Amino acid sequence: MVNKPIVGVAALIFVLAAGGVYYLKSRNVPLPAAPGAAPSPAPAAGGPSIAHPLPDASGNAAASAPLPDLSNSDPPLRDALAQLAGADAVKDYLVPEDVIRKMVVTIDNLPRQKVAVDKRPVNAVAGSFAADGDELQATLNQRNFERYKPLVAAIRKLDVQQLGAVYIHFYPLFQQSYQNLGYPNGYFNDRLVEVIDVMLATPEPKGPIRLVRPNVMYTFADAALEARPAGQKLLIRMGPDNAQAIKAKLTELRSVITAGSLKHQ
Repeated sequence: MVNKPIVGVAALIFVLAAGGVYYLKSRNVPLPAAPGAAPSPAPAAGGPSIAHPLPDASGNAAASAPLPDLSNSDPPLRDALAQLAGADAVKDYLVPEDVIRKMVVTIDNLPRQKVAVDKRPVNAVAGSFAADGDELQATLNQRNFERYKPLVAAIRKLDVQQLGAVYIHFYPLFQQSYQNLGYPNGYFNDRLVEVIDVMLATPEPKGPIRLVRPNVMYTFADAALEARPAGQKLLIRMGPDNAQAIKAKLTELRSVITAGSLKHQ
């Protein structure tokens, strides 16, 4: 397994990438309207075509707000997230600096074998990882599933249309950060859709999940499970009910951020 600070964090990343945080609280602050479809941005010269162009943000309340530089994006992004989830939640769960860059790095890493702990954009959920048994024969304790229930309950309530509107407004900064990461001709929304598809393909193991502990951290005893992407393994650790709820919300989010594609088929 991964070490304690990252357990449960990446399960939250996709919601954060679209503009959400841990607890959804009602607010009377006006929210941006749901995004509509519009022409896709042109791909970079000589670069790959864009598979999933974003809907245009024009006509949204958020679209009229000036877009900050990437280096100055933390305060306005945190303010936008506070409108959706409450200032206390943003303060408690969202890292204070380099939020967009850390979102982009973490999302890009979820289909890989490891997620960089020091690049996570959110703080860890409460509680500790629990296993039954010893280093040679252990199983994943279902108490781990309970740790995620408050998070999953909050995610179920999120208005993905509104989350998408915030994401689309700040998208040029996500795109800039993605290019700075080493993808000068890449399109971040295509990568996000690809990563969501990886997460949606997470299997649902039956029966107790066996673990081993060859070093400091636990790993899956099943080599096929251990070889799966980091994002999938995090969903597995959340338990089947929680994973299904996250998958349902990711499916909804995917529809929002690919709505522009339907106008260009």
